[in-house]
Amino acid sequence: MDRLIYTAGSGAKHILEKQATTSNNLANVNTTGFRAQMDVFRAVPVQGEGLPTRAFVVNSTPGADFSSGALQVTGRDLDVAVKGEGWLAVQMADGTEAYTRNGSLQTSANGLLTTANGATIAGEGGPITIPPDVIVTVGGDGTISTVSTTDQPAAANILGRLKLVNPPTGNMVRGDDGLFRLKDGSAAQADPAVRVAGGALEGSNVSAVDSMVDMIALARSFDTQMSLLKNAENNAAKATQILALN
Repeated sequence: MDRLIYTAGSGAKHILEKQATTSNNLANVNTTGFRAQMDVFRAVPVQGEGLPTRAFVVNSTPGADFSSGALQVTGRDLDVAVKGEGWLAVQMADGTEAYTRNGSLQTSANGLLTTANGATIAGEGGPITIPPDVIVTVGGDGTISTVSTTDQPAAANILGRLKLVNPPTGNMVRGDDGLFRLKDGSAAQADPAVRVAGGALEGSNVSAVDSMVDMIALARSFDTQMSLLKNAENNAAKATQILALN
């Protein structure tokens, strides 16, 4: 029996999955530091009876586009953008470490430096606490220093240094929370070569135009798979008629 129906069905299923990925990327076109998700597919020959040209579509390991987004100057003291390759380390509540490019940092009620979602930013010497009534400056190497707005004369006070890492992108995987982690669950070593820019944020690396074009192409591909299923149905109906005559 020809496996056309299974070939077209698997193709349609994975086109819908790719459409969902593209829609998610498009929804995050304005998300700070977002890395576009990528789906990779491969063809697997159908085993058993049928034409040798028939093949299933299966997912390969999904990945991400790690190219940098455009830097946007904000002038905000706690905004940090990683320049080139590298990541900001985040200390999770369970003690593990995750990584992000979203440098829109905040301070908690007790002054702890956190991400926009409330996760603790990791420093090389532990979490960093920002005291009240200070002006914060982020150095190119990730050093956090402050100057009091109440004490005169005001002297610079170094609070710590952001933990900046640069593990191989092939060893990183995106979690459900949008943060990246090493595949083996370990913590990456700090890399002194990673540089940051204070008062700036990195935009998403998703191209809205490319994503819209992809969605149109995927819709047309889905229509093609549906046409193949219709052809398979017509072929089966014609075969039944011929057999009935015999």
